[in-house]
Amino acid sequence: MTAKKVLVTGGAGFIGSEVVRQGLAKGYQITVIDKLTYAGSLIRLAPVRNDFKFYRADICDKNAMGKIFKKEKFDWVMHLAAESHVDRSIVDATPFIRTNFEGTQTLLAAAKRYGVKRFLHVSTDEVYGEIAQGKFFEGSPLKPNSPYSVSKAASDMLAQAYWRTYGLPVTVARPCNNYGPWQYPEKLIPVAINRALQNKKVPVYARGGNVREWICVEDCARALGFLMERGRPGEVYNVGSGQERRNIDVVKRILGILGKPESLIKFVPDRPGHDWRYRLDCSRLKKMGWQPQVGFDQGLRRTVAWYGDNFKWSARLDLC
Repeated sequence: MTAKKVLVTGGAGFIGSEVVRQGLAKGYQITVIDKLTYAGSLIRLAPVRNDFKFYRADICDKNAMGKIFKKEKFDWVMHLAAESHVDRSIVDATPFIRTNFEGTQTLLAAAKRYGVKRFLHVSTDEVYGEIAQGKFFEGSPLKPNSPYSVSKAASDMLAQAYWRTYGLPVTVARPCNNYGPWQYPEKLIPVAINRALQNKKVPVYARGGNVREWICVEDCARALGFLMERGRPGEVYNVGSGQERRNIDVVKRILGILGKPESLIKFVPDRPGHDWRYRLDCSRLKKMGWQPQVGFDQGLRRTVAWYGDNFKWSARLDLC
């Protein structure tokens, strides 16, 4: 393929940095915009730091976005910048509404003004709410239950409105829970690994019965790249692995890999509005030729090993 000029927002984040690494390997000319909040760090991209352009900027800043889009003349935009931790959104929803909704609008407007040819908006399975049995399809109703998921559902709808109203070629991706190297230690898997490595108590909400579908970040980034190249404008695509686990089983597996006792588990009061179960139907994406490549146990073992090898980085970020 001819080299594309691609903007990756949130490219210094967990998923965004993997998207950048894979995009560079494909020969894309990549520019990263990242505000470098608490969860963003260019350390994730240190080995390829000289291979992409970087702007430290807020996606809500209309003037800054306008100047960057005008200067760089992007072909494609991969929009991953977001506030993403549900617990933080429960404490204060304001940054989530601002970044996830207002920031998305700013980017859509800039993309429309400067003729971006493809815009991939990266969302989440949490916009569907919870499901006791079965799977969510792309046409399932949106019933978000946390301030975070509400902010993402609203930005999904805005992105689709820009396609319908203005013809901006927007595609929406809704991945399930990601895990892997470089994830900030506030989500379940890195928290459990980090705490277990220190022989500290591992917090688990309620009795750990909540169910999540898990995808390795490498597979998710591959899916996003696939959709950037082949996704149809105006369409929504679920991105999942088909591998669901109860939270308690994930934690126990981590402890088993590390040879740590299950007595480290500490059940804590459940968070408000905690969704019980997520599961995605990904047949639309799979029919196009994409398949996940990393099994959960394989990916979890690799992730546990990575955090052990990079303990100094993760331990200093332990907020639990």
